[in-house]
Amino acid sequence: MLSTILRSSSPTIHSFKFKPISCSYFSSHQPLWSGLQTWRDTSLNHNRLWGPSGPQPEPTTSNPFDPQVGSITSLAEIGAMVLSTPDPLTKSKLSHLAYSRYCKEKLPVGVYQPPHTPARPTKPQLVSPKEIPAPKNSGLPLNAYMLHNLAHVELNAIDLAWDTVVRFSPYSELLGDRFFADFARVADDESRHFAWCSQRLAELGFSYGDMPAHNVLWRECQKSSDDVVARLAVIPLVQEARGLDAGPRLVQKLIGFGDKRTSSIVAKIAEEEVAHVAVGVYWFVSVCQQMGRAPCPTFRDLLKEYNVEVKGPFNYTAREEAGLPRDWYDPVTENKEDTERLSMVHDRLAHIISMEKENSNLN
Repeated sequence: MLSTILRSSSPTIHSFKFKPISCSYFSSHQPLWSGLQTWRDTSLNHNRLWGPSGPQPEPTTSNPFDPQVGSITSLAEIGAMVLSTPDPLTKSKLSHLAYSRYCKEKLPVGVYQPPHTPARPTKPQLVSPKEIPAPKNSGLPLNAYMLHNLAHVELNAIDLAWDTVVRFSPYSELLGDRFFADFARVADDESRHFAWCSQRLAELGFSYGDMPAHNVLWRECQKSSDDVVARLAVIPLVQEARGLDAGPRLVQKLIGFGDKRTSSIVAKIAEEEVAHVAVGVYWFVSVCQQMGRAPCPTFRDLLKEYNVEVKGPFNYTAREEAGLPRDWYDPVTENKEDTERLSMVHDRLAHIISMEKENSNLN
């Protein structure tokens, strides 16, 4: 199995750290997202309130977690604290506090054991995807229904990012601090997105937990709990990329419903998700390079091994902006490439046969 091969390669990997991707890869394969370094260098984003004109800072208030967080000495430990927090709004606020402290105090990554599963509130009830009620049976208007589903995704995304930080913290010497800084920033972004969704649900007269939700995202995360390469493939390059596909469709549905305020929130979230896919591409390619593996076939093999299905329709424009090559995930592109290769082989054979005939006639 591919993941077994990758894990068994670890003794040879232990002799060096993962280095930044060489620019030559992206110049010859696909462009790296142009905003990646700007995203990394941007100062802390405190715009966790959605005001009349868009994101704005929340009023400064004391946080009951301040003393407890102040005693924590590593990024991994503070990430585990977020994962162990059941209340969604508290988890969102604590996530931002955790990332803020990491940035301000330059905390080391450290090593910590993540909880087996993230702490969850009593509501929403978690059911299978087939048991999620249709909008007309949910008890929520369409805009609140769609917003609740998005809030659930964003809450899971907070945990997915922090789990990546904490779970792979024992390998910080191999992966390097930048890996953990990137995923901690992703977690901070996701916590801000959940805050916007929660605020807007309250404005509509609802709250997170008012309808059932599924646990698919965490199950996908658990599949890759022992393999960083698989984690990068399954979460940023599949699950996060699905957000790029769904975002514009969701915005149009909300505009059609007449809810421009919610559509603006969703559009901003979709815009910021490009960075998260780009981070996944960057580190997936980086790890593959260090292991001497080609990213495209490695990605396809991992999807087969972990039984992960990639479904369209695809937002090719947003995926390409994030640096995710079309031939990695689109079977139509793959089949087209196979056809083109077969056509080239056919042309070569036809040329050889033609030359053989000419030689025969000359003889």
